[in-house]
Amino acid sequence: MTSTGTEAPIRVRIAPSPTGDPHVGTAYIGLLNYIYARQRSGKFILRIEDTDRARFVSTSEQMIFDSLRWLGLAWDEGPDVGGPFGPYRQSERTEIYRARTEILLANGTAYRCFCTPEELEAVRKEQIAAKLPPRYPGTCRHLTSAQIEEKISSGKPYTVRLAVPPNGADLSSSTTFRDELRGQITFEHNNVDDQVLLKSDGFPTYHLANVVDDHLMQITDIIRAEEWISSTPKHVLLYRAFGWQLPRFWHMPLLRNLDKSKISKRKNPVSLTYYRDSGYLPEAIINFLGLMGGGMPADLNNGTEQFSLAEMVEHFVFTHIRLGGPVFDLTKLKWLNGEYLRKLTPEDFYSAVRTRVFGDDYLRQISSLMQTRIETLTQFGDLTSFFFSDNVLPSQEVFLPKKRILEETLAFAQEQLAVLEAAEWTHDALEQALKKLGEEKSWSVKENFMLLRAIITGSTMSPPLLESMVVFGKARSLDRVRRFLDAQKKIATQRK
Repeated sequence: MTSTGTEAPIRVRIAPSPTGDPHVGTAYIGLLNYIYARQRSGKFILRIEDTDRARFVSTSEQMIFDSLRWLGLAWDEGPDVGGPFGPYRQSERTEIYRARTEILLANGTAYRCFCTPEELEAVRKEQIAAKLPPRYPGTCRHLTSAQIEEKISSGKPYTVRLAVPPNGADLSSSTTFRDELRGQITFEHNNVDDQVLLKSDGFPTYHLANVVDDHLMQITDIIRAEEWISSTPKHVLLYRAFGWQLPRFWHMPLLRNLDKSKISKRKNPVSLTYYRDSGYLPEAIINFLGLMGGGMPADLNNGTEQFSLAEMVEHFVFTHIRLGGPVFDLTKLKWLNGEYLRKLTPEDFYSAVRTRVFGDDYLRQISSLMQTRIETLTQFGDLTSFFFSDNVLPSQEVFLPKKRILEETLAFAQEQLAVLEAAEWTHDALEQALKKLGEEKSWSVKENFMLLRAIITGSTMSPPLLESMVVFGKARSLDRVRRFLDAQKKIATQRK
Protein backbone atom coordinates (compact mmCIF):
# COMPACT_ATOMS: atom_id res chain seq x y z
CA MET A 1 0.00 0.00 0.00
CA THR A 2 1.39 3.40 -0.93
CA SER A 3 0.01 6.87 -0.46
CA THR A 4 -1.75 8.56 -3.37
CA GLY A 5 -1.47 12.14 -4.39
CA THR A 6 -4.61 13.02 -2.43
CA GLU A 7 -3.45 11.42 0.82
CA ALA A 8 -1.10 12.93 3.36
CA PRO A 9 2.35 11.33 3.22
CA ILE A 10 2.60 8.61 5.85
CA ARG A 11 4.45 9.68 8.97
CA VAL A 12 4.82 7.52 12.09
CA ARG A 13 6.85 7.86 15.24
CA ILE A 14 8.12 6.22 18.38
CA ALA A 15 8.56 8.36 21.46
CA PRO A 16 10.60 6.61 24.18
CA SER A 17 11.34 8.23 27.52
CA PRO A 18 15.00 8.37 28.63
CA THR A 19 14.36 6.94 32.11
CA GLY A 20 16.68 3.92 32.06
CA ASP A 21 17.79 1.09 29.81
CA PRO A 22 15.91 0.96 26.49
CA HIS A 23 13.08 -1.59 26.74
CA VAL A 24 12.31 -4.50 24.40
CA GLY A 25 8.81 -3.01 24.16
CA THR A 26 10.35 0.08 22.56
CA ALA A 27 12.04 -2.14 19.99
CA TYR A 28 8.78 -4.04 19.36
CA ILE A 29 6.73 -0.88 18.73
CA GLY A 30 9.66 0.69 16.89
CA LEU A 31 9.84 -2.29 14.54
CA LEU A 32 6.12 -2.07 13.73
CA ASN A 33 6.35 1.67 13.04
CA TYR A 34 9.45 1.13 10.90
CA ILE A 35 7.74 -1.57 8.82
CA TYR A 36 4.58 0.52 8.40
CA ALA A 37 6.56 3.52 7.15
CA ARG A 38 8.82 1.56 4.82
CA GLN A 39 5.87 -0.29 3.26
CA ARG A 40 4.21 3.00 2.42
CA SER A 41 7.21 5.11 1.39
CA GLY A 42 6.65 7.13 4.55
CA LYS A 43 8.79 8.65 7.28
CA PHE A 44 9.80 7.01 10.57
CA ILE A 45 10.43 9.58 13.32
CA LEU A 46 12.17 9.22 16.68
CA ARG A 47 11.03 11.70 19.35
CA ILE A 48 12.44 11.79 22.88
CA GLU A 49 9.78 12.37 25.56
CA ASP A 50 11.95 13.73 28.37
CA THR A 51 9.57 15.98 30.31
CA ASP A 52 9.52 13.61 33.33
CA ARG A 53 12.55 15.22 34.92
CA ALA A 54 12.22 13.24 38.16
CA ARG A 55 12.93 9.96 36.32
CA PHE A 56 15.27 11.38 33.67
CA VAL A 57 18.55 9.46 33.22
CA SER A 58 21.22 11.46 31.42
CA THR A 59 22.82 8.47 29.67
CA SER A 60 19.55 6.89 28.56
CA GLU A 61 19.02 8.88 25.37
CA GLN A 62 22.29 7.72 23.83
CA MET A 63 21.50 4.15 24.91
CA ILE A 64 18.19 4.41 23.02
CA PHE A 65 20.01 5.62 19.89
CA ASP A 66 22.65 2.88 20.14
CA SER A 67 20.18 0.05 20.77
CA LEU A 68 17.81 0.94 17.94
CA ARG A 69 20.68 1.37 15.49
CA TRP A 70 22.11 -1.98 16.64
CA LEU A 71 18.79 -3.53 15.62
CA GLY A 72 18.86 -1.80 12.24
CA LEU A 73 15.89 0.49 12.88
CA ALA A 74 17.16 3.72 11.31
CA TRP A 75 14.93 6.78 11.68
CA ASP A 76 14.43 9.55 9.14
CA GLU A 77 14.01 12.40 11.64
CA GLY A 78 15.09 12.74 15.25
CA PRO A 79 17.18 14.62 17.81
CA ASP A 80 20.49 13.45 16.38
CA VAL A 81 19.66 13.59 12.66
CA GLY A 82 17.41 16.65 12.59
CA GLY A 83 14.40 17.20 10.37
CA PRO A 84 11.85 19.83 9.37
CA PHE A 85 9.65 19.52 12.46
CA GLY A 86 12.17 19.80 15.30
CA PRO A 87 13.20 20.11 17.94
CA TYR A 88 12.65 16.40 18.61
CA ARG A 89 13.23 16.51 22.36
CA GLN A 90 10.17 17.54 24.32
CA SER A 91 12.25 19.39 26.92
CA GLU A 92 13.23 21.78 24.11
CA ARG A 93 9.59 22.42 23.14
CA THR A 94 8.15 23.73 26.43
CA GLU A 95 7.29 27.16 25.01
CA ILE A 96 5.27 25.47 22.28
CA TYR A 97 3.19 23.60 24.88
CA ARG A 98 2.63 26.71 27.00
CA ALA A 99 1.46 28.67 23.96
CA ARG A 100 -0.94 25.90 22.98
CA THR A 101 -2.25 25.73 26.55
CA GLU A 102 -3.17 29.40 26.35
CA ILE A 103 -5.34 28.59 23.32
CA LEU A 104 -7.24 25.97 25.33
CA LEU A 105 -7.70 28.34 28.27
CA ALA A 106 -9.02 31.01 25.90
CA ASN A 107 -11.56 28.73 24.20
CA GLY A 108 -12.76 27.21 27.50
CA THR A 109 -11.63 23.63 26.91
CA ALA A 110 -9.11 23.86 29.75
CA TYR A 111 -8.98 25.59 33.12
CA ARG A 112 -6.53 26.47 35.88
CA CYS A 113 -6.52 24.29 39.01
CA PHE A 114 -5.15 25.77 42.23
CA CYS A 115 -5.70 22.70 44.42
CA THR A 116 -2.64 21.73 46.47
CA PRO A 117 -1.21 18.20 46.47
CA GLU A 118 -2.41 17.83 50.07
CA GLU A 119 -5.96 18.78 49.12
CA LEU A 120 -5.96 16.39 46.18
CA GLU A 121 -4.63 13.57 48.36
CA ALA A 122 -7.35 14.16 50.95
CA VAL A 123 -10.03 13.96 48.25
CA ARG A 124 -8.46 10.80 46.86
CA LYS A 125 -8.55 9.11 50.27
CA GLU A 126 -12.19 10.09 50.77
CA GLN A 127 -13.10 8.62 47.38
CA ILE A 128 -11.26 5.39 48.11
CA ALA A 129 -12.97 5.13 51.50
CA ALA A 130 -16.32 5.60 49.76
CA LYS A 131 -15.31 2.95 47.19
CA LEU A 132 -15.44 5.48 44.39
CA PRO A 133 -12.91 5.67 41.53
CA PRO A 134 -10.29 8.33 42.39
CA ARG A 135 -10.71 11.34 40.13
CA TYR A 136 -10.53 15.10 40.28
CA PRO A 137 -13.91 16.47 41.52
CA GLY A 138 -13.78 19.67 39.45
CA THR A 139 -13.20 21.97 42.43
CA CYS A 140 -11.60 24.74 40.35
CA ARG A 141 -13.58 24.20 37.19
CA HIS A 142 -16.11 26.95 37.83
CA LEU A 143 -13.95 29.64 39.40
CA THR A 144 -14.84 33.14 38.23
CA SER A 145 -12.38 35.33 36.36
CA ALA A 146 -12.03 37.49 39.47
CA GLN A 147 -11.22 34.48 41.65
CA ILE A 148 -8.66 33.25 39.18
CA GLU A 149 -6.97 36.65 38.95
CA GLU A 150 -6.87 36.94 42.72
CA LYS A 151 -5.17 33.57 43.10
CA ILE A 152 -2.67 34.30 40.33
CA SER A 153 -1.88 37.74 41.84
CA SER A 154 -1.21 36.14 45.21
CA GLY A 155 1.36 33.85 43.58
CA LYS A 156 -0.57 30.65 44.14
CA PRO A 157 0.79 27.86 41.90
CA TYR A 158 -1.58 26.11 39.54
CA THR A 159 -1.85 23.35 36.99
CA VAL A 160 -3.96 23.43 33.84
CA ARG A 161 -6.58 20.70 33.40
CA LEU A 162 -8.61 19.45 30.45
CA ALA A 163 -12.30 20.33 30.79
CA VAL A 164 -13.91 17.01 29.90
CA PRO A 165 -17.54 17.53 28.82
CA PRO A 166 -19.82 16.48 31.71
CA ASN A 167 -21.61 13.17 31.63
CA GLY A 168 -25.22 13.59 30.54
CA ALA A 169 -27.87 12.57 28.08
CA ASP A 170 -26.45 14.38 25.06
CA LEU A 171 -23.74 13.32 22.61
CA SER A 172 -21.05 15.12 24.63
CA SER A 173 -21.28 12.52 27.39
CA SER A 174 -18.98 10.07 25.59
CA THR A 175 -16.05 9.96 23.18
CA THR A 176 -15.80 7.47 20.33
CA PHE A 177 -12.77 6.81 18.19
CA ARG A 178 -11.73 4.16 15.71
CA ASP A 179 -8.96 1.70 16.43
CA GLU A 180 -7.72 0.20 13.15
CA LEU A 181 -7.47 -3.26 14.73
CA ARG A 182 -10.54 -3.17 16.98
CA GLY A 183 -13.06 -0.93 15.27
CA GLN A 184 -15.10 1.71 17.11
CA ILE A 185 -14.33 2.19 20.82
CA THR A 186 -16.47 4.38 23.09
CA PHE A 187 -15.61 5.78 26.53
CA GLU A 188 -18.26 7.38 28.72
CA HIS A 189 -17.02 10.64 30.18
CA ASN A 190 -17.69 9.52 33.72
CA ASN A 191 -14.63 7.31 33.13
CA VAL A 192 -12.49 10.16 31.79
CA ASP A 193 -10.83 12.43 34.32
CA ASP A 194 -10.11 16.15 33.96
CA GLN A 195 -6.49 15.29 33.21
CA VAL A 196 -3.66 17.69 34.08
CA LEU A 197 -2.19 19.09 30.87
CA LEU A 198 0.39 21.53 32.20
CA LYS A 199 2.10 20.97 35.55
CA SER A 200 2.80 23.70 38.06
CA ASP A 201 6.48 23.71 37.01
CA GLY A 202 5.47 24.70 33.48
CA PHE A 203 6.25 21.29 31.99
CA PRO A 204 3.53 19.47 30.04
CA THR A 205 2.15 16.09 30.98
CA TYR A 206 2.43 13.22 28.53
CA HIS A 207 -1.08 13.82 27.19
CA LEU A 208 -0.63 17.44 26.12
CA ALA A 209 2.88 17.06 24.74
CA ASN A 210 1.95 13.87 22.91
CA VAL A 211 -1.01 15.38 21.07
CA VAL A 212 0.66 18.72 20.29
CA ASP A 213 3.80 17.04 18.97
CA ASP A 214 1.93 14.44 16.92
CA HIS A 215 -0.10 17.18 15.23
CA LEU A 216 2.76 19.61 14.63
CA MET A 217 4.99 16.78 13.36
CA GLN A 218 2.16 15.74 11.01
CA ILE A 219 1.94 12.18 12.34
CA THR A 220 -0.68 10.32 10.28
CA ASP A 221 -0.75 7.01 12.15
CA ILE A 222 -0.17 6.42 15.85
CA ILE A 223 1.07 2.86 16.36
CA ARG A 224 1.56 2.15 20.04
CA ALA A 225 0.86 -0.42 22.76
CA GLU A 226 -2.70 -1.22 23.79
CA GLU A 227 -2.09 0.10 27.31
CA TRP A 228 -2.64 3.57 25.82
CA ILE A 229 -6.22 2.81 24.72
CA SER A 230 -7.63 4.23 27.96
CA SER A 231 -5.73 7.49 27.35
CA THR A 232 -6.95 7.86 23.78
CA PRO A 233 -10.29 9.54 24.63
CA LYS A 234 -8.34 12.30 26.40
CA HIS A 235 -6.21 12.68 23.30
CA VAL A 236 -9.25 12.72 21.02
CA LEU A 237 -10.82 15.44 23.19
CA LEU A 238 -7.61 17.45 22.88
CA TYR A 239 -7.55 17.11 19.10
CA ARG A 240 -11.13 18.35 19.02
CA ALA A 241 -10.39 21.19 21.46
CA PHE A 242 -7.69 22.43 19.10
CA GLY A 243 -9.86 21.83 16.03
CA TRP A 244 -7.37 19.35 14.57
CA GLN A 245 -7.95 16.29 12.39
CA LEU A 246 -7.50 12.96 14.13
CA PRO A 247 -4.71 10.58 13.08
CA ARG A 248 -5.36 6.86 12.68
CA PHE A 249 -4.89 4.86 15.87
CA TRP A 250 -3.36 1.38 15.95
CA HIS A 251 -3.03 -0.17 19.43
CA MET A 252 -0.79 -3.19 19.39
CA PRO A 253 -1.25 -6.17 21.72
CA LEU A 254 1.12 -6.11 24.69
CA LEU A 255 4.05 -8.49 24.94
CA ARG A 256 3.26 -11.13 27.57
CA ASN A 257 5.17 -13.50 29.84
CA LEU A 258 4.47 -17.22 29.58
CA ASP A 259 1.80 -16.86 32.30
CA LYS A 260 0.11 -14.17 30.13
CA SER A 261 1.02 -11.34 32.52
CA LYS A 262 2.43 -8.15 31.01
CA ILE A 263 6.11 -8.54 30.26
CA SER A 264 8.21 -7.18 33.10
CA LYS A 265 11.76 -7.29 34.39
CA ARG A 266 10.57 -9.49 37.27
CA LYS A 267 10.04 -12.44 34.93
CA ASN A 268 12.15 -11.73 31.84
CA PRO A 269 15.06 -9.45 31.02
CA VAL A 270 13.48 -6.46 29.27
CA SER A 271 16.58 -4.35 28.64
CA LEU A 272 17.85 -4.24 25.07
CA THR A 273 21.28 -3.60 26.56
CA TYR A 274 21.06 -6.94 28.35
CA TYR A 275 20.35 -8.85 25.14
CA ARG A 276 23.11 -7.09 23.24
CA ASP A 277 25.70 -7.63 25.98
CA SER A 278 24.59 -11.23 26.55
CA GLY A 279 25.47 -12.27 23.02
CA TYR A 280 22.18 -12.14 21.16
CA LEU A 281 22.39 -11.18 17.50
CA PRO A 282 20.32 -8.19 16.35
CA GLU A 283 18.92 -10.25 13.45
CA ALA A 284 17.57 -12.79 15.94
CA ILE A 285 15.99 -10.12 18.15
CA ILE A 286 14.30 -8.44 15.17
CA ASN A 287 13.11 -11.79 13.81
CA PHE A 288 11.73 -12.76 17.22
CA LEU A 289 9.86 -9.47 17.65
CA GLY A 290 8.51 -9.83 14.12
CA LEU A 291 6.90 -13.12 15.18
CA MET A 292 4.87 -11.31 17.82
CA GLY A 293 1.23 -10.76 16.91
CA GLY A 294 0.89 -12.83 13.75
CA GLY A 295 1.51 -10.20 11.08
CA MET A 296 3.92 -12.43 9.15
CA PRO A 297 2.63 -15.26 6.92
CA ALA A 298 3.15 -18.66 8.55
CA ASP A 299 4.33 -20.34 5.32
CA LEU A 300 7.12 -17.87 4.55
CA ASN A 301 10.51 -19.57 4.07
CA ASN A 302 8.93 -23.02 4.40
CA GLY A 303 7.51 -22.18 7.81
CA THR A 304 10.95 -21.91 9.46
CA GLU A 305 9.86 -18.75 11.33
CA GLN A 306 13.11 -17.17 10.20
CA PHE A 307 13.00 -13.99 8.15
CA SER A 308 14.92 -10.76 7.70
CA LEU A 309 13.90 -7.17 8.31
CA ALA A 310 13.63 -6.67 4.55
CA GLU A 311 11.27 -9.66 4.32
CA MET A 312 9.14 -8.17 7.10
CA VAL A 313 8.82 -4.94 5.16
CA GLU A 314 7.77 -6.95 2.10
CA HIS A 315 5.33 -9.41 3.72
CA PHE A 316 4.06 -8.05 7.07
CA VAL A 317 0.26 -7.48 7.11
CA PHE A 318 -0.98 -5.21 9.89
CA THR A 319 -4.60 -6.25 9.60
CA HIS A 320 -3.56 -9.86 10.34
CA ILE A 321 -2.27 -8.97 13.81
CA ARG A 322 -3.95 -11.07 16.49
CA LEU A 323 -5.22 -9.17 19.53
CA GLY A 324 -4.26 -11.87 22.03
CA GLY A 325 -1.06 -10.85 23.78
CA PRO A 326 1.99 -12.37 22.02
CA VAL A 327 4.18 -14.41 24.37
CA PHE A 328 7.75 -13.27 24.90
CA ASP A 329 9.17 -16.78 25.20
CA LEU A 330 12.83 -16.54 26.19
CA THR A 331 13.40 -20.22 25.39
CA LYS A 332 12.25 -19.63 21.83
CA LEU A 333 14.41 -16.52 21.53
CA LYS A 334 17.48 -18.51 22.64
CA TRP A 335 16.67 -21.21 20.09
CA LEU A 336 16.24 -18.63 17.34
CA ASN A 337 19.47 -16.90 18.29
CA GLY A 338 21.24 -20.26 18.11
CA GLU A 339 19.87 -20.79 14.61
CA TYR A 340 21.30 -17.43 13.54
CA LEU A 341 24.65 -18.19 15.17
CA ARG A 342 24.90 -21.43 13.21
CA LYS A 343 24.25 -19.57 9.97
CA LEU A 344 27.36 -17.44 10.44
CA THR A 345 30.56 -18.29 8.63
CA PRO A 346 33.38 -19.43 10.96
CA GLU A 347 35.04 -16.04 10.49
CA ASP A 348 31.84 -14.12 11.29
CA PHE A 349 31.19 -16.33 14.30
CA TYR A 350 34.69 -15.65 15.60
CA SER A 351 34.16 -11.94 14.99
CA ALA A 352 30.86 -12.03 16.92
CA VAL A 353 32.51 -13.80 19.87
CA ARG A 354 35.39 -11.33 19.87
CA THR A 355 32.99 -8.39 19.69
CA ARG A 356 30.44 -9.41 22.32
CA VAL A 357 32.18 -11.86 24.67
CA PHE A 358 35.85 -10.99 24.37
CA GLY A 359 35.69 -7.44 23.07
CA ASP A 360 38.84 -5.36 23.45
CA ASP A 361 37.21 -2.68 25.61
CA TYR A 362 35.62 -5.32 27.88
CA LEU A 363 38.87 -7.25 28.29
CA ARG A 364 40.82 -4.05 28.88
CA GLN A 365 38.52 -3.08 31.77
CA ILE A 366 38.71 -6.57 33.30
CA SER A 367 42.49 -6.69 32.90
CA SER A 368 42.88 -3.44 34.82
CA LEU A 369 41.16 -5.10 37.78
CA MET A 370 43.39 -8.19 37.65
CA GLN A 371 46.94 -6.94 37.09
CA THR A 372 47.80 -6.58 40.80
CA ARG A 373 45.95 -9.72 41.87
CA ILE A 374 47.51 -12.59 39.92
CA GLU A 375 50.99 -14.10 39.75
CA THR A 376 50.74 -15.84 36.38
CA LEU A 377 48.72 -14.92 33.32
CA THR A 378 46.94 -18.28 33.36
CA GLN A 379 45.35 -17.31 36.67
CA PHE A 380 43.40 -14.64 34.79
CA GLY A 381 40.71 -17.14 33.82
CA ASP A 382 40.38 -18.56 37.32
CA LEU A 383 39.24 -15.28 38.84
CA THR A 384 37.37 -13.79 35.91
CA SER A 385 35.26 -16.68 34.55
CA PHE A 386 32.05 -15.10 35.88
CA PHE A 387 32.52 -12.21 33.42
CA PHE A 388 32.08 -14.66 30.51
CA SER A 389 29.58 -17.15 31.96
CA ASP A 390 25.83 -17.05 31.48
CA ASN A 391 24.72 -19.19 34.42
CA VAL A 392 26.25 -18.54 37.82
CA LEU A 393 24.43 -20.10 40.77
CA PRO A 394 26.24 -20.24 44.13
CA SER A 395 25.42 -22.92 46.68
CA GLN A 396 24.25 -22.09 50.20
CA GLU A 397 27.75 -22.82 51.48
CA VAL A 398 28.97 -19.95 49.33
CA PHE A 399 26.27 -17.29 49.71
CA LEU A 400 24.84 -17.85 53.21
CA PRO A 401 26.69 -15.71 55.80
CA LYS A 402 27.52 -17.22 59.17
CA LYS A 403 24.92 -16.52 61.86
CA ARG A 404 22.28 -15.79 59.20
CA ILE A 405 19.40 -18.05 58.25
CA LEU A 406 18.31 -18.71 54.68
CA GLU A 407 15.00 -16.81 54.85
CA GLU A 408 16.49 -13.55 56.10
CA THR A 409 19.38 -13.83 53.63
CA LEU A 410 17.05 -14.19 50.66
CA ALA A 411 14.90 -11.34 51.98
CA PHE A 412 18.00 -9.16 52.18
CA ALA A 413 19.02 -10.17 48.65
CA GLN A 414 15.59 -8.98 47.49
CA GLU A 415 16.29 -5.64 49.20
CA GLN A 416 19.67 -5.49 47.48
CA LEU A 417 17.96 -5.97 44.12
CA ALA A 418 15.58 -3.07 44.76
CA VAL A 419 18.48 -0.82 45.75
CA LEU A 420 20.53 -1.82 42.69
CA GLU A 421 17.59 -1.19 40.35
CA ALA A 422 17.33 2.40 41.59
CA ALA A 423 21.06 3.15 41.87
CA GLU A 424 23.21 5.07 39.44
CA TRP A 425 25.69 2.53 38.06
CA THR A 426 28.96 3.96 39.39
CA HIS A 427 31.26 2.64 42.09
CA ASP A 428 30.55 5.46 44.53
CA ALA A 429 26.78 5.41 44.03
CA LEU A 430 26.62 1.62 44.43
CA GLU A 431 28.78 1.69 47.54
CA GLN A 432 26.73 4.42 49.16
CA ALA A 433 23.38 2.77 48.36
CA LEU A 434 24.45 -0.69 49.55
CA LYS A 435 26.03 0.59 52.77
CA LYS A 436 22.90 2.58 53.55
CA LEU A 437 20.80 -0.54 53.06
CA GLY A 438 23.11 -2.53 55.35
CA GLU A 439 22.82 0.08 58.08
CA GLU A 440 19.03 0.13 57.80
CA LYS A 441 18.74 -3.66 57.95
CA SER A 442 21.58 -4.24 60.47
CA TRP A 443 23.76 -6.15 58.05
CA SER A 444 27.52 -5.58 58.31
CA VAL A 445 29.47 -4.39 55.27
CA LYS A 446 31.22 -7.77 55.18
CA GLU A 447 27.95 -9.75 55.16
CA ASN A 448 26.33 -7.36 52.70
CA PHE A 449 29.11 -7.42 50.12
CA MET A 450 29.91 -11.11 50.60
CA LEU A 451 26.34 -12.07 49.74
CA LEU A 452 26.30 -9.87 46.64
CA ARG A 453 29.75 -11.10 45.59
CA ALA A 454 28.54 -14.69 45.78
CA ILE A 455 25.43 -13.90 43.72
CA ILE A 456 27.30 -12.00 40.99
CA THR A 457 30.47 -14.10 40.76
CA GLY A 458 29.43 -17.48 42.21
CA SER A 459 32.42 -17.37 44.55
CA THR A 460 33.75 -15.73 47.69
CA MET A 461 36.92 -14.79 45.78
CA SER A 462 36.85 -12.31 42.93
CA PRO A 463 38.25 -9.01 41.67
CA PRO A 464 36.90 -5.95 43.53
CA LEU A 465 33.12 -6.40 43.65
CA LEU A 466 31.76 -2.97 42.80
CA GLU A 467 34.36 -2.30 40.13
CA SER A 468 33.49 -5.68 38.61
CA MET A 469 29.78 -4.86 38.63
CA VAL A 470 30.41 -1.57 36.84
CA VAL A 471 32.33 -3.44 34.13
CA PHE A 472 29.78 -6.26 33.96
CA GLY A 473 27.02 -3.70 33.48
CA LYS A 474 23.75 -2.90 35.19
CA ALA A 475 21.47 -4.97 32.96
CA ARG A 476 23.44 -8.19 33.33
CA SER A 477 24.10 -7.65 37.05
CA LEU A 478 20.40 -7.14 37.80
CA ASP A 479 19.50 -10.16 35.70
CA ARG A 480 21.98 -12.28 37.66
CA VAL A 481 20.45 -11.24 40.99
CA ARG A 482 16.92 -11.89 39.69
CA ARG A 483 17.90 -15.32 38.39
CA PHE A 484 19.50 -16.16 41.73
CA LEU A 485 16.31 -15.25 43.59
CA ASP A 486 14.12 -17.16 41.13
CA ALA A 487 16.33 -20.23 41.47
CA GLN A 488 16.10 -20.10 45.27
CA LYS A 489 12.31 -19.85 45.09
CA LYS A 490 12.19 -22.94 42.86
CA ILE A 491 14.49 -24.83 45.21
CA ALA A 492 12.27 -23.89 48.17
CA THR A 493 9.15 -25.02 46.28
CA GLN A 494 10.73 -28.38 45.44
CA ARG A 495 11.58 -28.97 49.09
CA LYS A 496 7.98 -28.54 50.20
